[in-house]
Amino acid sequence: MNLASLDLNLVVALRALLEERNVTRAGRRIGLSQPAMSAALARLRRHFDDDLLSRVGGGYELTALGLALLDRTVTACDLLERVFTSQAVFDPAHEEHEFTLLASDYAVAVFGADLARVVHTEAPGIRLRFRQSPTDITENTGALLSTADGLLLPHGIIGDFPAVELYRDRWVYLVADDNPEVGERLALDDLARLPWVTYQRTYDAPAARQIGMLGIEPHVEVSVDSFQLIPLLVAGTRRVALIQGHLADRLDGLVPVRVMEPPYDAVPLREALWWHPVHTHDAAHIWLRETAARVAETIHGKNDRDPADRSDRG
Repeated sequence: MNLASLDLNLVVALRALLEERNVTRAGRRIGLSQPAMSAALARLRRHFDDDLLSRVGGGYELTALGLALLDRTVTACDLLERVFTSQAVFDPAHEEHEFTLLASDYAVAVFGADLARVVHTEAPGIRLRFRQSPTDITENTGALLSTADGLLLPHGIIGDFPAVELYRDRWVYLVADDNPEVGERLALDDLARLPWVTYQRTYDAPAARQIGMLGIEPHVEVSVDSFQLIPLLVAGTRRVALIQGHLADRLDGLVPVRVMEPPYDAVPLREALWWHPVHTHDAAHIWLRETAARVAETIHGKNDRDPADRSDRG
């Protein structure tokens, strides 16, 4: 398909039609008259050789192809908008701009809050929007990254996208203060014997794989999609949980739990900011990456980062 032969305005019309499922409402949404919107629908039907919208009773439903195109069209529109809003020069002190970052609650608590404070001071017109990373991030990474400015995620989950290194973290275990079954040191037998609280997404996959390689199959009693809720689900129980060290430090004293070192040489966590290549040369995004790297170094210290990891990789 030669893009030069396509009218990209039809992408906007297609999205409106698929989301509104009504020609009049779709036209009103994008500023076209009902006849003009009907003409756009006719052109789209000829292009795809499909009705896209089928009348059912008093309304319209999407055809199978229409359903397949719905998410793709949203992604395409978001990506086109980001392409055509790219900037050659960016002055953070005077710009009005919004950055969207996909992140877990751990990443927002440990890093995102500090980034937001620096942005507030240095670039008052810049807005940060943090969205929870979706569960299918490993299945459709390119499409998801194309709809955001970046993804805060440790190494070992995705690859083949540019990233800037942020900081290192360690894994620790939590047990209740009053858990009589655990002594001063945690043992591998404790991990096999005690019930677990786990994070229900895949972002701790390298650490989870390491546990499996030690021959331990955790007995999961509770799973949750928030790292910060894990200590509350450990307190007052027999449960054990794996959590990041920086987050454990921030929660110290807030919940009656003990922080314990793993009874094995735990793989470290290396947090990074990942992005879609379409952003690589955008001045605003370059500023975001440089600011993120600077904030990470300031709040965690130079010793948390490997000198070999300081530059972006394309």
